[in-house]
Amino acid sequence: MIDDRGTTLDARVVAQRIASQDAAHRPYGGVVPEIAARAHVEMLAPMVAATLADAGIALDAVDAIAATAGPGLIGGVMVGLVTGKALAMAAGKPLIAVNHLEGHALSPRLADPTLEYPYLLLLVSGGHCQVLEVRGLGDYRRLATTIDDALGEAFDKTAKILGLGYPGGPAVERLAREGNPRAVRLPRPLVGSGEPHFSFAGLKSAVLRAHQTGQYGAADLAASFQQAAIDCIVDRTRIALGASGPVTALVIAGGVAANLALRAALEGLAESAGLRLVAPPLALCTDNAAMIGWAGAERFALGLVDPLDIAARPRWPLDADAAPVRGAGVKA
Repeated sequence: MIDDRGTTLDARVVAQRIASQDAAHRPYGGVVPEIAARAHVEMLAPMVAATLADAGIALDAVDAIAATAGPGLIGGVMVGLVTGKALAMAAGKPLIAVNHLEGHALSPRLADPTLEYPYLLLLVSGGHCQVLEVRGLGDYRRLATTIDDALGEAFDKTAKILGLGYPGGPAVERLAREGNPRAVRLPRPLVGSGEPHFSFAGLKSAVLRAHQTGQYGAADLAASFQQAAIDCIVDRTRIALGASGPVTALVIAGGVAANLALRAALEGLAESAGLRLVAPPLALCTDNAAMIGWAGAERFALGLVDPLDIAARPRWPLDADAAPVRGAGVKA
């Protein structure tokens, strides 16, 4: 891949390891910040050593160290960033503090080296639901965001209502394949409103009320919820496409991008707009080190490095100039 300065970047994952914390959080039905931070402390050092061994290189052979500096649960972010700083200092290498959302935003370029700027990005995860015009590295224009809950959170809460366990998104998707997506009448918040923003709190509450009636099976509820959420996403993304400038592709990233039903619906939307849909492979959708390394590589190629005293940030919007939207629960 050729970057913005004409530098050739090798879009190849040499080695990657992922340590799942799902089992630790499963009894609580969601992520517990204290447990997450402790797990980071326990796992990071052996993970770094094992990944270097997998790659067959020593620490001093790398060009730079990239680490997530936010946004996210501050405990885990701080552990990761401090580890990155320590490695950079020990090896005498530059540090690159990566915005977690930028990692997701650029991950499709790691998966598809032919993807060129600008593209329209639907970023859907447990904490974020946004549509952004990705015009270049560090150049993002937010066109839509959630005014309350993120889509991934709505999937997780629906799974909890249905007793499906954690993580909830994959469980709801699996169960939805067995149900009728039109069996339960659920709202499509903001559809038809003309504005591009998202809202999932009302949909989540409607699932709870329907479940409490005892009239519907879990599979039909899961399928109906998933279809309502997809209808909302497609409608909002269509409006955002109309508000954006010319783009090379419609791109989806983030944990919920692994949902195959959502991908299929967006394929249709992209085709109707004369665009192709670009989605990372499933392994690059959920949080992973490869996307942070790739974002770091893109930044390093442009000479963008950070001081060792850079602070972790629990909130770090990609488009700091985006106008505020209504709603107290907006995810930046």
